[in-house]
Amino acid sequence: MADPSRLLLEELIAEMEERRKKVLLGGGEKRIEKQHEKGKLTARERIAYLLDEGSFVELGTFVEHIETPLMQGIEAPGEGVVTGYGTIHGRKVFVFSQDFTVLGGSLGKMHGRKIAQVMDLAVKVGAPIIGLNDSAGARIQEGVDSLSGYGEVFYRNAVYSGVVPQISAILGPCAGGAVYSPAMTDFVLMSRGTSYMFITGPEVIKSVTREEVSFEELGGADVHAQVSGVAHLEAEGDEAVLDLVKKLLSYLPQNNREKPPIQPTGDPADRKTPELLELVSPDPRRPYNMHQVIRTLVDEGEFLEIHPGWAKNIIVGFARLGGLPVGIVANNPRFMAGALDIHAANKAARFIRTLDAFNVPILTLVDVTGFLPGVAQEHGGIIRHGAK
Repeated sequence: MADPSRLLLEELIAEMEERRKKVLLGGGEKRIEKQHEKGKLTARERIAYLLDEGSFVELGTFVEHIETPLMQGIEAPGEGVVTGYGTIHGRKVFVFSQDFTVLGGSLGKMHGRKIAQVMDLAVKVGAPIIGLNDSAGARIQEGVDSLSGYGEVFYRNAVYSGVVPQISAILGPCAGGAVYSPAMTDFVLMSRGTSYMFITGPEVIKSVTREEVSFEELGGADVHAQVSGVAHLEAEGDEAVLDLVKKLLSYLPQNNREKPPIQPTGDPADRKTPELLELVSPDPRRPYNMHQVIRTLVDEGEFLEIHPGWAKNIIVGFARLGGLPVGIVANNPRFMAGALDIHAANKAARFIRTLDAFNVPILTLVDVTGFLPGVAQEHGGIIRHGAK
């Protein structure tokens, strides 16, 4: 005769596995197909691509939304966000990935709490936090409760700043309150053509100011990488962005108490660089290629430029010398004769703060004519920004 307790246990396990299958499907097969049709990976596919194979441990799988009158009868598997930890090239990271197939990836109270809890664990362990953002913004059905979810995340973005690296990958729409958390992190990367960031969308702008603008023109990757400076890097498609996340992490320590990871190199530390005599002109009126100078100096010519399309009169980015990661800050004689303006000051200052927080040495290449003169610069606060 079968043991009733064992039968009950098997029944509960079977029920849990059914619930797990439902959560793994997110918003269902039709919505997953729509996600793929847009050229986007799903939340779980992104995590699988980003992390080492088989390393992901999910947390909060069965978390459900709070009950409000407008949320009654609505299902939100996993609360619209996948959270957990794993490894990238053997180094532990914590990750959250918003699921656009579940209520548009909208952030409710428990959605925000899941993200907050994984951020707490990341700091407790001392490992980077990676956010894969794909969200329509606050979940209006939950009203003020959804805003409290944002509050929990924003608070941690602030207090954990400079403690562990925080990286945001924008892989879909990111509107309203959803844009502020990425903006508070150390690095923002965007997928060209499929991701957008804006406080108010084109329809709201049209109704208020009568300006007509497309999603791409308002807040696409090119706009934020080249005009606003919100995005540090951009790439074509989810996979390319996630590859950049991996590369960026290779230059950063796990936390602010560790040193950046040293990588073996075949490039001798005592290598001579006579080609610099040809690259750098003794004539101060003749510009030269500072990017080429940087690649001549660093290990194997590898340089990961940050903000390559914004404030081009100054160059910042990561490289290695003798296998040790360094941050490079260099004036660019080919743009505005390397003069410093408001954008260049902000770009360099923020990058230097990040290097300082995470113990990355700084190599400065100086060739500057001074601050850019002009009424617009003075009225724009060049004194305040330049002082940074």
